[in-house]
Amino acid sequence: MSKIVLIDLSVPIEHDSSSEPWPAKFSYLDHRTGAVEMGGKLGVAQKDFVFSNGLGWSYEEITMITHCGTHLDAPWHFHPIAEGKLAKTIDEVPLEWCYSDGVVLDLRHKKPREEISVEDIKIALEKINYTLKPLDIVLIMTECDKKLGSPEYFEQPGMGRESTLWILKHGVKVIGVDMYGYDRAFKDMGHDYKEAGDGKKIWPAHFAGIEKEYCHIEKLANLDKIPIPFGFKVAVFPIKLIKASAAWVRPVAIIEE
Repeated sequence: MSKIVLIDLSVPIEHDSSSEPWPAKFSYLDHRTGAVEMGGKLGVAQKDFVFSNGLGWSYEEITMITHCGTHLDAPWHFHPIAEGKLAKTIDEVPLEWCYSDGVVLDLRHKKPREEISVEDIKIALEKINYTLKPLDIVLIMTECDKKLGSPEYFEQPGMGRESTLWILKHGVKVIGVDMYGYDRAFKDMGHDYKEAGDGKKIWPAHFAGIEKEYCHIEKLANLDKIPIPFGFKVAVFPIKLIKASAAWVRPVAIIEE
């Protein structure tokens, strides 16, 4: 009988995280305060909550952007137009894009500031003897997730425009990275722009989505825990937020042993 192994590929979302420039803000309602609120809404005295010994419900109120934590960027995030048509918002992303065969590409040798090139992608595929096919979910492993919670988390390589388009020409619709951002860090792109005076240095991989519509996942984790480079499934279903540019996800690698 086969055994299914599930590997969590997400980072946690927490109050005031140091790994988020726009951190989430949590407000917690505990069970005692919840009893007061619950009693008021139901017209019941706290002493009559007999099953719970006077305690009520708990819940959390959270304020955060849609790009907080592990999330799926919709084509709308990159530009209002993709492939000459109105770009998809996150609620319009086909579910078929979000559950498919996964492949992990080992790019752990890439250093901060470096761009992941077409040649890097080709070499990584050659090493595992794999050819990309339509709807593969491509996972880029740099192990930047190991720096989560430290200032070094924002020191990362990044995908390039050409490498993104090269992957997409195989029919891929979702690419994921275990870095804070999909492109190189903003400070690195800004530095190159100032040196070269070339606007093509700014967000080139994201803007590739104008030419070829796709989604990407940012802030993945634990790609090194997937024991095989391919031959497994990935589920990355986004929360259905109407007309949003992204949504939170808890991606999972599904491995049948």
